[in-house]
Amino acid sequence: MIAELGVFALVLALIVAAVQSTFPLLGAQLGIAAWVRLARPAAVLQCLLSLLSTALLVWCFWAGDYSVLYVAANSHSDLPVIYKLTAFWGGHEGSMLLWQMLLACWSVAVACRSKALPEDFVARVLAVLGWVSVGLLLFLLFLSNPFTRLVPAALEGKDLNPLLQDPGMVFHPPLLYMGYVGFAVPFAFALAALISGELGAAWARWSRSWTLAAWGFLTLGILLGSAWAYYVLGWGGWWFWDPVENASFMPWLVGTALLHSLIVTDQRGAFRSWSALLAICAFSLCLLGTFLVRSGVLTSVHAFAVDPGRGLFILCFIVAVVGTSLWLYAWRASELGKGGDQFALLSRETLLLVNNVIFSAAALAVLIGTLYPLALDVLRNEKISVGPAYFEAVFLPLVLPAVALMGIGTVARWKQGGWRELWQRLRIALVLTVVGVVVLALAQGRWGWKISPATLLGVALGWWCVLSTLAHAWQRLVPALRGGEGWQRLTRQPWSWWGTLTAHIGIGIFVMAVSMADGLETKRETSVAQGQSIEVGGYEFNLMSMQAVAGPNYDAQRAHFRVSDGQRSWDMYPEKRAYRVQTMGLSQAAIDSSWTRDVFIALGEPLDEQGKAWTLRVQIKPFMDWIWLGTFMMALGAGLSLFDKRFRLPKPRARSSAAANREA
Repeated sequence: MIAELGVFALVLALIVAAVQSTFPLLGAQLGIAAWVRLARPAAVLQCLLSLLSTALLVWCFWAGDYSVLYVAANSHSDLPVIYKLTAFWGGHEGSMLLWQMLLACWSVAVACRSKALPEDFVARVLAVLGWVSVGLLLFLLFLSNPFTRLVPAALEGKDLNPLLQDPGMVFHPPLLYMGYVGFAVPFAFALAALISGELGAAWARWSRSWTLAAWGFLTLGILLGSAWAYYVLGWGGWWFWDPVENASFMPWLVGTALLHSLIVTDQRGAFRSWSALLAICAFSLCLLGTFLVRSGVLTSVHAFAVDPGRGLFILCFIVAVVGTSLWLYAWRASELGKGGDQFALLSRETLLLVNNVIFSAAALAVLIGTLYPLALDVLRNEKISVGPAYFEAVFLPLVLPAVALMGIGTVARWKQGGWRELWQRLRIALVLTVVGVVVLALAQGRWGWKISPATLLGVALGWWCVLSTLAHAWQRLVPALRGGEGWQRLTRQPWSWWGTLTAHIGIGIFVMAVSMADGLETKRETSVAQGQSIEVGGYEFNLMSMQAVAGPNYDAQRAHFRVSDGQRSWDMYPEKRAYRVQTMGLSQAAIDSSWTRDVFIALGEPLDEQGKAWTLRVQIKPFMDWIWLGTFMMALGAGLSLFDKRFRLPKPRARSSAAANREA
């Protein structure tokens, strides 16, 4: 009866979600306090029921209950235990249940962390989240039930997709979904403000911490997904502009704009229309990503489903959510446009406005490149592929100016600013940037590099971002240290300031590392036989032997390579795996990492019956670890900012520009 109990828990969760979405909202509108007070207990009960349903499905996987169709399709008795448990989200139905469970957990977090906020406003926020849960639970029960019985029961499962049998997949989907679902919270805050007409700066302050948390989780999810693609898919790249990769990248771009817009709304009372619209767009793009992954309209290693019926439901759900949100936005448009003082051309407000425009345009460019092939297929039955060439030609020119402006925005003042003051604050960073780029250009021959102008530009922008951020920290801290304040001044800095520094330095490191990794990589696709050696990028690769090995649910041919750089040698062991149940081949790359380069080897296909000669992909990619470090620092910056005590209390009014400038 485990599966039936799971369905029963989902039915009860749907009933509770319906109560959560209607009665508190009506109570807030009609002034019925008893109905308003239903919001928090309803959110808690819905979360408990969702967790119960999730636990029951995990138990079915643990016990190997192949009478449950979803378990039979995604598990096997030989599957390692950790992958049996994480197979819960390895397919369509389980991933949607994970979506719902995480949304319920976010709702409880809002209910528990918002006791200082007005009860009516919190009731509206939880009601909006309840409506989203209603849609997801209807979808789970009628179109994507993970507890559907298989009669007669299967004797054995069909195994989990071999691509998902990787440690990265243990953490990547939950973190990515935490980001996806987390953007429902600022969306709910924005809609609650639009419904109630409370369109001042307060709702922006209340939603900033939730936006930071969602953005941080999404950043970590994208990081792990990119690393997984790098070392599992075997093609040696870390980003391919795959449509499903884009589906997570678009909310990240809009979420980045939303983070900065909320700062202005919170501290200056401006950009209220921007903040509300970006909150709506960020969550709408999360729903669009769900549609792309689960409708079957895309072919991708990341996609889950090929069921048009499910896709139609999700599409209708998106239309309902986005349509209602934009109607509310249009209804309150005249009120949203009010508020906020005028500001100078070189003020922080202006630079953050440019940031909003750039990141929104970049997200739109990615959206067009992702959806254009689908639209062309539907309208004209023509199939085309929009690849990296389009995105690099359109996306990079939009985003690189944002990196350049980031250094200026960090030191600019609120409301006022001028060229002379900015020059005084940034002249050392600018000079050091120019010097660093010139030294790199002149010394490249000594290191055996051939650096293109595009690579130099990327390194210059990343270096500028790091130096300008450090210049801001120097100007804020050093005068106090000289004045004897010392440690007290350091400890008085708000956590959000430290988080901003960390994230901006991480972006600079990321931009430099990407420029160097893509601009200086060496790659070669060739063939090699046992006993032979090849030379790539100054490294010698000698195939010493091939060995047949057996894993828990796969058989593999493991190559033993002796690699030498002229000074030392080491061993690397790439594999070509054949999974027994799904009869799928998978190349498990061998990667030797250091802070300066990655040596990447992936086996292709055998060239003889004895398996002694193989096709081979070899790549030398500089500074790959710095890509992961820079991305992690972005997420860490969001995490540090969450400790800021100012996010824990409501803010009745915007500060004066003088007070804001003193804090900056």
